[in-house]
Amino acid sequence: MAFAVQLAKGIFDLVRDDLALVEQEIAAQNSAAIEPVCEISSYLREGGGKRLRPALLLLAAGASGYRGESAIRLGAVVEMIHSATLIHDDVIDGANTRRGRPSANARWGNHMSVLAGDWLYMQSFEMALRERNFAVLDILIDLTQNMVEGELLQLTHLGRMDLNEAEATELAYRKTACLFSGCARLGAVLGKQSKEIEDGLADYGRNAGLAFQLVDDLLDFTASPEKLGKPVLSDLKEGKVTLPLIFALQAQAHAAVSDSNGQSHANSEGRRLVEKVLEERDFRTVRAEQIARLVRETGALDRATKLAKEYVRRSKASLEVLPDTEYRRALLAVPDFILEREN
Repeated sequence: MAFAVQLAKGIFDLVRDDLALVEQEIAAQNSAAIEPVCEISSYLREGGGKRLRPALLLLAAGASGYRGESAIRLGAVVEMIHSATLIHDDVIDGANTRRGRPSANARWGNHMSVLAGDWLYMQSFEMALRERNFAVLDILIDLTQNMVEGELLQLTHLGRMDLNEAEATELAYRKTACLFSGCARLGAVLGKQSKEIEDGLADYGRNAGLAFQLVDDLLDFTASPEKLGKPVLSDLKEGKVTLPLIFALQAQAHAAVSDSNGQSHANSEGRRLVEKVLEERDFRTVRAEQIARLVRETGALDRATKLAKEYVRRSKASLEVLPDTEYRRALLAVPDFILEREN
């Protein structure tokens, strides 16, 4: 954890002043809203968060040779889009907590929360329009469509035990990694960089985002509720089968096929436990520790961790198109921070 804190300090120190300006911009937008929206959006902002997405945009812009008002404005835009998705996610999932506090929907109800999320989306695009830059709008429209499609796909995937790695990865891209990728690409656009550098930064963000989502999935099985800011194994209770669990079920299925010593019944037990949780949408018949043990003992945690490290490696490799600057070095540290985080 000390290593992650040290990394975070080095990363955020470089853009700390600009991140403070991003916060001011978000606060100004909130204060201009009508009272219900102002109250909800201010509550979300006060709840904290890593501000990783605007930091990523600011670092990518700096690595591309740009610092200025547009980066501040777009940093606020991507954070507001992120906040909108969190509100909508919590409503869809019926979540009661977010970052260790009651979620917006738990405090203000679903109707008010959905409308506040809609306002954040619309306001972020109104801000982006001030750039008068079609490339910026194309990126924001594309990533927002991907995120909405990701939510729709996730709803169709709920309760599915036959979900495979490719489907889970596509979902992770749409729900999480596309925003990381868009933030990095926006930095290159602001710096008027070549297509090669723009694509390199977009690939960097994509792989960093996939690592981020995979670490999220792992923390759902390994972190404490206090550090996670929400109940552990909440994904499975909501009907979501994530990669660590997919890997665990695959390992058990493989063992059942290859074992000729009467162990196939034991190997099918894990599948039965998961089916029961998905059926009940709760840990009534099955204890959360039984699922956590299944993922741990099948080697699924190790396999998922290894994949997260591979995404980190790919993310760093994508930065080879950039010259060596303090901003590039900070970008290189971001994936390590993602890998080491505990919440």
